[in-house]
Amino acid sequence: MSSTTVALAELIAALGGDLLGGSEVRIGRIAPLDEADGDCISFLANPRYQAQLGTTRAGCVIVAPAFAEAAATRGAAIVTPDPYLYFARLTQWWAARTRPAPGVGVHPSAVVSPEATLGRDVEIGPLAVVEAGAVIGDRARIGAHCVVERDARVGEGTRLAPRVVLGYGCRIGARGLVHSGVVIGADGFGLAPSKQGYVKIEQLGNVTIGDDVEIGANTCIDRGALADTVIEDGVKLDNLIQIAHNVHIGKNTAMAGCAAVAGSTRIGANCTIGGAANIIGHLTLVDGVHISAATTVTRSIAEPGVYSGPHPFEENSSWQKNAATLRQLHTLRERVRALEKK
Repeated sequence: MSSTTVALAELIAALGGDLLGGSEVRIGRIAPLDEADGDCISFLANPRYQAQLGTTRAGCVIVAPAFAEAAATRGAAIVTPDPYLYFARLTQWWAARTRPAPGVGVHPSAVVSPEATLGRDVEIGPLAVVEAGAVIGDRARIGAHCVVERDARVGEGTRLAPRVVLGYGCRIGARGLVHSGVVIGADGFGLAPSKQGYVKIEQLGNVTIGDDVEIGANTCIDRGALADTVIEDGVKLDNLIQIAHNVHIGKNTAMAGCAAVAGSTRIGANCTIGGAANIIGHLTLVDGVHISAATTVTRSIAEPGVYSGPHPFEENSSWQKNAATLRQLHTLRERVRALEKK
């Protein structure tokens, strides 16, 4: 955080909310309730932690209306309908004030083809490579050791952290954030078996990524076999995720770390996929589906809702018999209870 401080009145002017007391309080950093001191601002989003309101030393606490009175008795408070959302916007506002401004220009060690197109106020970091036909939008940032291959496109204001690979012909829209180690546009896993071994199927599609997408470190998004792999606007992908060829992910879907989606599966808008979940290929999940962590999805889902259920791994014929029995387990339990009552 910065060594400078900000008056709560300035924060309210920027982000809104109702300030209770503490107009003279100045804030120097953001901290959790249990670690805050007098120059900190903190927030209470989960009612489970409301007891910490009485013990925190934070100079100001962001709370929902239900906790306004309790918060005000201990000091300054900002009241807002959604404290967690307010906290998220506060972190963005704070980062914009305290982080160093991005550089502008091409580093002397970068290799940029004369046939590439660079927008206004672009930053190209040390040892980055931008190939012929690539288009880098205004105010985009290409980190050190990144590779933007031929005919790839990076949208306005998008940032590629160091060591990102954007494959040939692949595209990412505006205001994206791609963390280190991401590979966009590697070949999909397409192989045809033959008596002599596997024959590679050339992957002729690309990857198309919309606006406002964030992709976590070391995530891989494979190019399509024929048509493109598509990631729509607002999608958020965590670290270490595998998106296979020709997958289509709808708007504002979020996926936690170590999840994997096999080829040609379509995931709707506003879905959530828990960490280490697996979705097999050629399925369709409608809008508003929420998959719990470590769940293996083996069939299409036609109704929105929450779905859970990892299954033990075993020999296939035994697994099929046990899975069929498991479906009747609840009914069997009720029958046993009825017999016991007799």
